[in-house]
Amino acid sequence: MNRRLAVAALASFALAAAPAASAALSVSLDRTTIAARLGHTFLFRSTITNQGSAPARGRIAHLNVLSLRHGVYVDPEDWSTHRTLYLPMIPPGGSTTLTWPVKAVNAGSIGIYVAVVPRTGSVRPVISQTLRVAIADRKTLNSGGILPLALAVPAAIGLAWLLLRVSRSRRLAAD
Repeated sequence: MNRRLAVAALASFALAAAPAASAALSVSLDRTTIAARLGHTFLFRSTITNQGSAPARGRIAHLNVLSLRHGVYVDPEDWSTHRTLYLPMIPPGGSTTLTWPVKAVNAGSIGIYVAVVPRTGSVRPVISQTLRVAIADRKTLNSGGILPLALAVPAAIGLAWLLLRVSRSRRLAAD
């Protein structure tokens, strides 16, 4: 009896340890480079493809943003408010395409990639190639529409001072 129990336990352990039909995923991007201007929003797409023999369920796609230059701080939350997407079931041989809106927050060289992980378990993520984004710095004289105010305030103060002086001169001349 103990021998049967041991054989049954060993068989169930072997079945649990044997890999089931798996969902082999790949992540591709619709481009490898983007040129953008500081403050502008750009879009790119990622396609998650199930090349396995079983449906891919319970997967999460996550957008990652980093600086490709030393010493430049990047806060991914500033770049996109929708960085985590819960994927629908992807059948064997099927795919799903995601559109990622991203706002260019820092000038310079930025790297973006998409990682797909399962909701449960400890499995290595599937990662796309790096999307390299060159963001041109925007030099502007009228940043945020402040130029009219920056010119008008000193002009108004100067005009008020001049009117005060003219008024005072007229009073003195009249006396």
